[in-house]
Amino acid sequence: MARPDTKTLILDVAERLFAEHGFNDTSLRLITSDAGVNLASVNYHFGSKKALIQAVLARYLDSFMPMISDAMALLQADDKVDMTKVLGAFVGPLLALNQLKPAGTATFMQLLGRGYTEKQGHLRRFITNQYGDALGAIMATVRKATPGLPDNELFWRLHFTLGTVVFTMASSMALSEIAESDFGEKNSIESLIHRLVPYLASAVTAPLPVVGNSQDAA
Repeated sequence: MARPDTKTLILDVAERLFAEHGFNDTSLRLITSDAGVNLASVNYHFGSKKALIQAVLARYLDSFMPMISDAMALLQADDKVDMTKVLGAFVGPLLALNQLKPAGTATFMQLLGRGYTEKQGHLRRFITNQYGDALGAIMATVRKATPGLPDNELFWRLHFTLGTVVFTMASSMALSEIAESDFGEKNSIESLIHRLVPYLASAVTAPLPVVGNSQDAA
């Protein structure tokens, strides 16, 4: 098998190390050492560690986001759209990442989780700037499926949703081993995603909570 070009090699090694150790704990020195290249190569192809992180995510997002945009366009034309359909529309694009790279779905979710839990503000700006149209289509479809849900409540519920997905995908191997040991279940990434959809749809559309005034309680 031919050795990948230097840029691809750096991306592959960085992706693996970022997923395993996180963005903060993976230094450029570790990446260059594992890739067998020098720091000048990283600077030449990417310019900075932040740009390298963005490039690693972009390999997945460039494939994922157009598929999501197409799915949201179909749902926008659906008069009976609900959150089960909205969340279900993510299943195909997520699983398609396994065709992009081996274990692509799990790796993408690990990387997304790292960006979500570590302080990587540049990633949010990058995703917003590069994939703003797709994000807008997602939000428009979610709002259509949740009429009457205030924007601030929608903000929290979508972050709770993302947090649940990230935790489940990042811990999928350990959770699957426990489920097999305790209940005799055999799960895959696909079965976990399908199990998540109805649970998350119910959570997003649950009745509004009764929130007391913390100052009054004090």
